[in-house]
Amino acid sequence: MLEITYKITDPRGIHARPAGRLVQLIKSFEAQCLMGRNDKLVDGRHLLAVMQLALRRGDVLTLQFTGHDELQAASAVQQFLQETL
Repeated sequence: MLEITYKITDPRGIHARPAGRLVQLIKSFEAQCLMGRNDKLVDGRHLLAVMQLALRRGDVLTLQFTGHDELQAASAVQQFLQETL
């Protein structure tokens, strides 16, 4: 398992459009991804679950990747977060 954290800096947090792009990126890898904050983790492949996290500016997002391409998935997601949020 590989875990990364990211503090959300976008004033709008993670709203529908970037959440949808994030979910699509996660789905492009075989690794499983759990994501969330404060001990509430959801499947990163399900848009509605990600939206229900209601992630806002200042929240620390935790992502846990498990699978043979977890390193590639984590790297791509971390790059996406830094460039988008």
